[in-house]
Amino acid sequence: MASSSLKFGTSGLRGLVVELDGVPAFAYTRAFAEMLKADGSAAASGGRVLVGRDLRESSPSIAQLCCAALKDAGLSPLDCGALPTPALAYHGMRFGIPAIMVTGSHIPEDRNGLKFYRAEGEIDKKDEAAILDWHAKLSVTSVPDSARTFRSEKPETDLTAAYQERYRDFFGAGALAGLTVGVYQHSSVARDVIVQMLESLGAKAVPLGRATSFIPVDTEALREEDEILARQWAGEQALDAIVSTDGDADRPLISDGAGSFLRGDLVGAITAKALGADVIVTPVTSNSALEASGAFGRVIRTRVGSPYVIEGMAGAVRAGARAVVGFEANGGVLLGSGIERHGRALAALPTRDAMLPILCALGQTKAQGRPLAAIGADFAFKAAASNRLKNVPGERSGAFLKRLQQDEAFREDLMGSLGGVAALDGQDGVRLMARNGEVVHFRASGNAPELRVYVEAAAQDRAERLLEWGLREAERQVG
Repeated sequence: MASSSLKFGTSGLRGLVVELDGVPAFAYTRAFAEMLKADGSAAASGGRVLVGRDLRESSPSIAQLCCAALKDAGLSPLDCGALPTPALAYHGMRFGIPAIMVTGSHIPEDRNGLKFYRAEGEIDKKDEAAILDWHAKLSVTSVPDSARTFRSEKPETDLTAAYQERYRDFFGAGALAGLTVGVYQHSSVARDVIVQMLESLGAKAVPLGRATSFIPVDTEALREEDEILARQWAGEQALDAIVSTDGDADRPLISDGAGSFLRGDLVGAITAKALGADVIVTPVTSNSALEASGAFGRVIRTRVGSPYVIEGMAGAVRAGARAVVGFEANGGVLLGSGIERHGRALAALPTRDAMLPILCALGQTKAQGRPLAAIGADFAFKAAASNRLKNVPGERSGAFLKRLQQDEAFREDLMGSLGGVAALDGQDGVRLMARNGEVVHFRASGNAPELRVYVEAAAQDRAERLLEWGLREAERQVG
């Protein structure tokens, strides 16, 4: 399958629907099942494996194949239907049950994917290697005739209701009373769940933009039409915020009352401060103002991808941290430790979640009596911008990044117009802090043949110009 689009990236296995919906979905699920059986995880869960899905047109068919493959492996699939990814993961972690979520998250509808979870949470890179190994050993070439007609049992518990109860119990009735919040529903699997959650906490929820077909909302690269819609909705009525998620509801999308969206890492910072985190764990792509803000006792930087954030959080907990919150630049928040506040407890949930940051951001608006924009401004984030060069072979990106990291003269020459290099972080690509205080970060994508460029500057117009410069320089080196 060397020419297939299917590959593991930072969020599970993804690829074109026409390549996933069939033997591949069945085969990769069988491989996951064999891994669970081989290490005793299947026996520990009584053979049960949860299967959930998002609202893509292809997701029911792929979920059906996953259930059939688990049954073929001698396990007991539980068909959880359409629900938020963190709701599925929460139930699995509570009751010690592995899970599979059929979702392509924010990518276009002609693609889809599989997210695999152990009972303890998201699989790691070693697990990915084990699944690939079993996939090769099994060499599945066909799907049984019964796969399309097999009907799985349903779980006895309402997983979505339990997920909502988790936050209702922690935040408390009336926590958002007096707020009016727009809910951009589009095709998010949590579009009704968010409305119900906000209303249960006392807010007035205003449903907006419900779609009849799938819309690929990317919280890191918003479509212009989404930004236009948010400003339009904010102008038509008095709203304290507009909230939404990506397709499977593990990444939040939050705008202030004027319809201006907050960066994902800023949402993460607001959430962490609201929860009283003494340690935050976040990738190197998150804003450098996090350290300068002084809001947190320690900032741990990782490579891009939730497995690395999870690993960093686990290390912080082992080191004795009291309250650990992780987040990515896309806004997904991971709770690395339990949190206690006002006599209420919130259990750890070390997987990306959109609901917690939405409720924390709104809760801060309510508690402080200030607009969300003003709360965000307290962190004094630098202006940031990012983009990518497409169709850059990995060997070209690798050669450029290696030279940038190892050749000081080359590095200083490249950054000469910015005053040279003050600091370098090479744990994921090459992140350069210039002597003028600006940041330029070159990084090869983990999901595609692309070279990504991230920049930070004092003002947005300067950041945009710096990004153009960075893209030109990168293209000159790899073109």
